[in-house]
Amino acid sequence: MGTYVLQISSSLPFIPKHALISRRFLPFSLPENRHFSIKLESHNSKITHSARKNDVGFDTAAYEADRLSRDAEARKAMAETSQKETQDESDPKAWKWVIRNRVWDSMEAQNIAQFPRPVHHRIPNFVGANIAANKLSELEEFKMAKCVKVNPDTPQKQVRFLTLNAGKKLLTPQPRLRTGFFSILESQMLSSSTIKEACTSVGVAKYGRAIGLDEKIKVDLIVIGSVAVDPKTGARLGKGEGFAELEYGMLRYMGAIDDSTPIVTSVHDEQLVDDIPVEKLLIHDVPVDIICTPTKIICTNTPIPKPQGIYWDKLSPEKLGQIKILRELKSRIERETGQKLPCGPSEKLPPTAQRRC
Repeated sequence: MGTYVLQISSSLPFIPKHALISRRFLPFSLPENRHFSIKLESHNSKITHSARKNDVGFDTAAYEADRLSRDAEARKAMAETSQKETQDESDPKAWKWVIRNRVWDSMEAQNIAQFPRPVHHRIPNFVGANIAANKLSELEEFKMAKCVKVNPDTPQKQVRFLTLNAGKKLLTPQPRLRTGFFSILESQMLSSSTIKEACTSVGVAKYGRAIGLDEKIKVDLIVIGSVAVDPKTGARLGKGEGFAELEYGMLRYMGAIDDSTPIVTSVHDEQLVDDIPVEKLLIHDVPVDIICTPTKIICTNTPIPKPQGIYWDKLSPEKLGQIKILRELKSRIERETGQKLPCGPSEKLPPTAQRRC
């Protein structure tokens, strides 16, 4: 017998045969009017559960207020980092901020930026984001994919909707990895009235199923947000926090992806640049294979190697200390190998950038 994921609710008019489990046999209580995701693993008789909060039990306003507050603090911290590193011409990351700031300034000046604004220190939302998403959904790589990993940013909201609407499994990271790792959503977990909400950060928290490092999953396509991307080389710049690279590295560790897994980004045409020096990219920088804009689809045939995992010697102790899932992964690898992993140089992260573990 395999592993089953059962969605059980006291309000359902019926329960599938394989879900007919008496409450008295469960090692926990099931409150009325709550949704639960129950995972049965027959090979070791282990039963785990996680509450699925419904509209009554989930405080949407509080979650959104906390998210917006944390995002504002993180953007303020990144603005300080940008100013500091840009002023120091010897800083190896200074050139990245020059390109990012140029793109953000241009999008605001030309009024092609969309809510939330200003787009500085964000994966920028843009006019035509839905058109770019629709072009992405026409890719053969998207059509063939059963599971798609999509970043949680606003310009890729339509990509998340199209993924679920096509009956695919959606894997999306929890914002800044601050509360966990990834969440999985599937269309059968949702109704026609909740599928659009499920494409938002609040919706992921309400309807998604959180997964851990032991989840057996195969990701067929990665959709990643970008600030700037070079169509000739596939070189990409994010907003500067490094979470896309950390997410990619952890998925490599899990065996969910490999070098052949396509990486796609959706951007405005104004985000296409030609001055990202490939020779200055770091080993953990993630390149893209395909670019979708409102006007075109570009196959980059990128020559840039894809990261092979987490590069611990590049990861600062401050960043490690703020992300619980990274600490868990590092401890696990050290136990498995019997060797202590290296740690990167220290960096000063403003208190406002700290994540709650």
